[in-house]
Amino acid sequence: MSAATPAPVPVPAPVPVPVRSPLPSGLSGRTAVLIGGSSGIGLAAGVLLRSVGARVVLVGRDADRLEAAVSRVRGAGSEGGEDAVVGVRGDGGDERVLAEVFERVGEVDHVFVTAGGISGAGALTELTAEDVRTNVDSRLWAAFAVARAAAKRLPAGGSLTFSSGILVVRPIPGMAVPLSVVGAVETLTKALAVELAPSRLRVNAVRFGRIDTPLLRSLPGLDSDEAVAAAGSGAPLGRFGTAEEAAAAALFLMANNYVTGQVITVDGGETLA
Repeated sequence: MSAATPAPVPVPAPVPVPVRSPLPSGLSGRTAVLIGGSSGIGLAAGVLLRSVGARVVLVGRDADRLEAAVSRVRGAGSEGGEDAVVGVRGDGGDERVLAEVFERVGEVDHVFVTAGGISGAGALTELTAEDVRTNVDSRLWAAFAVARAAAKRLPAGGSLTFSSGILVVRPIPGMAVPLSVVGAVETLTKALAVELAPSRLRVNAVRFGRIDTPLLRSLPGLDSDEAVAAAGSGAPLGRFGTAEEAAAAALFLMANNYVTGQVITVDGGETLA
């Protein structure tokens, strides 16, 4: 007579996502990793996070810029030692660098990805296969790499926030490659929100309009305060957004434990104009 089949062991249902304060003050004592945190919106997010008592980890490629960013973010908080702000030099889309980041800083609650500039622009018929591959690797694969690293390590209630741009919904000629890649990041956001929900992890994205950052000022004709003010005067609210205004959306998504799978637009109404 064959042995009786053992009864299946019941698997307990995961507990609900934690209830926490949805205000930025609720981020005090939490650790946030900012991929591309040495400049622009990422740096502004670091300053805001530190000002509410969060521990901040900045990841960037340029050593001098990263050092300056760490100093600036450190000055935004009145409490905490040297470990309250950590800088890690490297490519935030490299899984080896990401593994080093998580190993070095220990428990991480939130990850915000702002790395990635404007590249791969050009007429479709003039782009090479290498141009396309480079853009996919620098933006889409980087998003996958960060998600893979974060999914294994974030605790329940942790969050992953990507960045996008309004040209995804208002495309212009010559931007087929970068816009298709960024659009894929938005799709990835929703797919991962569903896939990681059983682990009580949240995934969102912020779709930015024109924000006054070093990246914006690297564009032709926008290298001065006067030029930026003039260019922004035609926007619905009469100016471009600040890096702090843009970064505040990322803090909202980190703090509010009941938001996932969303793409929030911060553009001063440009997509309505």
